[in-house]
Amino acid sequence: MDLRHLRYFVAVAEELHFGRAAERLNMAQPPLSQAIRRLEHELGVDLLHRTTRRVDLTDAGRSYLVRARQILGEVDEAAHEARRVAAGAVGHLAIGCVGSATYSLLPALSRGLSLELPGVDFAFRGEMLVPDQISALRSGGIDLALLRPPIADLSLTVLPLRRDRLVVAVPTGHPLAALSRIGVTDMAGADLIVHSADRRSVMYDVVLGLFRDAAVEPRIRHEVGETSTLITLVAGGLGVAVVPEPVTVLALEGVVYRPLVRPTTHVDLAIAHRTDRTEPHLSRAVSLIREIV
Repeated sequence: MDLRHLRYFVAVAEELHFGRAAERLNMAQPPLSQAIRRLEHELGVDLLHRTTRRVDLTDAGRSYLVRARQILGEVDEAAHEARRVAAGAVGHLAIGCVGSATYSLLPALSRGLSLELPGVDFAFRGEMLVPDQISALRSGGIDLALLRPPIADLSLTVLPLRRDRLVVAVPTGHPLAALSRIGVTDMAGADLIVHSADRRSVMYDVVLGLFRDAAVEPRIRHEVGETSTLITLVAGGLGVAVVPEPVTVLALEGVVYRPLVRPTTHVDLAIAHRTDRTEPHLSRAVSLIREIV
């Protein structure tokens, strides 16, 4: 018995006529009749009542027809599912985002990915520092990461997305808020709020590098793990902060943003995944994210 015999039987059972069933199957009638006989012989039961005038189903045939339809339906659905998986149209992906990408990109990514890949279940984790993202990629806690290079882990594939300019977040009443542009030397002596050094934040190294290059000693007063907390502290008047420009979408009352005097100063945003991850739906998601960004 094979699936062909089941399809032959279903055609005959639905047409209740060997001639019409053979025409539907694009085959001659004698081979069809022989195939149904072989099926009945293998099962050890009669599936059809045959007379010179008509064909009817036996009780066994009616029962067998129900199961045959179910089996063929499952086989067709399995083939359809396999094709969708191969095309990257189904699956599950967890995406981790650094703070600035959380606010500036996550809404657009959520809408775009859901629209283009409705069969893929997406989950998002925002406000992740780069070391936490790398650890989660290794362990499988997330599948993709929107992060800030450099990334030294050779087990990860890292693809560029965009470059973000740096700006300065300043409390509304701060003297620096009166400037249209702010240089690093302008921030000499100002209280700084930075991302955490203990958690090895990329932005911490970027900010310290800016001050080092300008020969200015940074006066760090607060270190935080989340970008939203950092901006909230600025709004509270506790200091100023150098952040990527996309953070300006956090338009909290009490905070103004000013360009950094050096317009070439920027940080990169990239997308990363484990190099050994080659699933079609992951590859499609990477391509779509690069298009959206």
